[in-house]
Amino acid sequence: MVSRVIPVEPFDLVIFGGTGDLARRKILPGLYRRFQAGQMPPESRIIGAARGELTDADFRGMVAAAIAEFLPAAQQDAAVIEDFLTRLHYIPIDAKGDSGWPQLKALIRADVVQAFYFSVAPALFGDLAGRLTSWGIAGPEARIVVEKPFGRDLATAQALNATLAQHFSEGQIYRIDHYLGKETVQNLMAVRFANILFEPLWKSEYVDHVQITVAETVSVEGRGAYYDTSGAMRDMVQNHLMQLLCLIAMEPPYHFDPAAVRDEKLKVIRALDPVRPEDIVRGQYLASNGQGGYLEHSENPQSRTESYIALKCHISNWRWKGTPFYLRTGKRLRARASEIAITFKEPPHSIFDDAEGWRENVLVIRLQPDEGMNLKVMIKEPGPGGMRLVQVPLDMSFAEALGDAHGDVPDAYERLIMDVIRGNQTLFMRGDEVEAAWAWADPIIEGWEARGDRPQPYDAGSSGPEDALMLMHRDGRRWREIR
Repeated sequence: MVSRVIPVEPFDLVIFGGTGDLARRKILPGLYRRFQAGQMPPESRIIGAARGELTDADFRGMVAAAIAEFLPAAQQDAAVIEDFLTRLHYIPIDAKGDSGWPQLKALIRADVVQAFYFSVAPALFGDLAGRLTSWGIAGPEARIVVEKPFGRDLATAQALNATLAQHFSEGQIYRIDHYLGKETVQNLMAVRFANILFEPLWKSEYVDHVQITVAETVSVEGRGAYYDTSGAMRDMVQNHLMQLLCLIAMEPPYHFDPAAVRDEKLKVIRALDPVRPEDIVRGQYLASNGQGGYLEHSENPQSRTESYIALKCHISNWRWKGTPFYLRTGKRLRARASEIAITFKEPPHSIFDDAEGWRENVLVIRLQPDEGMNLKVMIKEPGPGGMRLVQVPLDMSFAEALGDAHGDVPDAYERLIMDVIRGNQTLFMRGDEVEAAWAWADPIIEGWEARGDRPQPYDAGSSGPEDALMLMHRDGRRWREIR
């Protein structure tokens, strides 16, 4: 089999917040996997930077423990781990002061790719960016990676972009959304633009509607303080679901490069119609089936923050005018499942008498837990008895189709970090894209606040509020089952 590993140049990667939860769960184990796969050059270095007074040995011990905890045993190789750990260093640093910066300046090399991962609260982005430039640490080709939230509304997003722009150009800023690093999400573009089969049908004349679902079983326990300031709209819809919508709805870019792809995504966001209040359902999970409710996990017993959103939106352009897009996401739902389902219209005329057996063609793109695609088509039911129609799935699991028995396909964070090192911004959000998404979301949130809307209750472990079902039922449609 041809290797999927694309070599990268030697690099120094500094992870601010290097002892935090994201670094331990995703970033550092992912870098070990890239080292194990042979993608990380041996002369590359990873430097953890945080407030804690750790030594290199302490940091390496923490990373070894994280690999043991968050990666399956089959991916752990003691000799490779030991070799990987020798590439790790640690510097105690003060984001708002001068402590640690001289040591970081002495450690960073000017003749390799420089990348700085801001795995910290957005309030520190400006401090870190300013010190990287004022201390002369970041070279002219350095890259910075920033995690969401990219603001909490249009005004704060604009302020954050302006702060970063004082120190780094747009071409140096990588706004990471891990959903865009998923193999299936990237395959959306391949399915659309590399197969003549689908693209001619990818428009309102043939597509009845599109459903985008990101369902989670987890609660907000342990994140209640953060979640009360965001909610599902800010935490999920404005970024993750918006990006999925863009990839489904965008026009073909003239070339698969960062500028072209992001230009087309921006056009989709700007073409979104305002969402009517009656086309949105907010929910908040209740205690049920032995699971606690949202208010038990929140620090505000009167919280009106939504843990669930379902909405219908429209795109006013030639391709999609008249085709509704239904988006939903929520916590404490029945199952963990993320998918995009494109439901096609019925044929203009049926030559078959078995009208009851007819079902729509549906293309389902599964994002998690099992990445793959499923196309539901109509065939003749085997056996005698005339032309009876039955719907069958043409199913493809990426893991099975690509022989990924050992988990060799990089996960989202692994892929995106390597894209940073390569200088490829295709799967990262641009500043104007972020601002356009907030410009669409802000009126929705402001409307709730002005009306004092309360989210509708739903049982933990259910499919969400009853009114979310009615959102589609009144259009003669129904949500796909969450499973």
